[in-house]
Amino acid sequence: MINYFIISIPIVMVLVIFSFVGSALATNSNLFTLKSPAFTKGNNIPKKFTCDGENISPELIWENIPIGTVSLVLICEDPDAPIGIWVHWILYNIPVTLNSIPENLNSRKEWISQQKVMVGINDFKKAEYGGPCPPPGKPHHYIFRLFALDIRLDAQPGLNRNQILNAIKGHILKEAQLVGIYGR
Repeated sequence: MINYFIISIPIVMVLVIFSFVGSALATNSNLFTLKSPAFTKGNNIPKKFTCDGENISPELIWENIPIGTVSLVLICEDPDAPIGIWVHWILYNIPVTLNSIPENLNSRKEWISQQKVMVGINDFKKAEYGGPCPPPGKPHHYIFRLFALDIRLDAQPGLNRNQILNAIKGHILKEAQLVGIYGR
């Protein structure tokens, strides 16, 4: 009987350790994430997606939308702009049935309408994507922020960043970010 006891203690310890590590791994794999096949986190945004290229929006893909999410909001902003945060793109009321936004969304008005996605006004004063276009000098950071909300905004198209941030206050379940850089 003593031999069984000695053998069972290490087996129990191994099972406890594996169950702890397994749950930690499961938690990490369930992070709300935002990615792009066009560039990776912290790296250069290709010229194609800037004002020096085709000025089209990159494809964005997200995973692990939090439970309870009713809609998503996307804001792309440049915190390094000389006048403060410069907004390049706003989308809201993105349905939770989507897990991506296609490349070159500005040319897909029918897709936007079918998905009932609303487009906000950027700091170029346009309801569309406006690519990175920093002044010469140090590269700027472009933060794509995807918010998971517990509501669908009861709003018309054309809201600006401040209006969106005020409307979603207290309704953000989680935020995923993708940061790219671009300089001239």
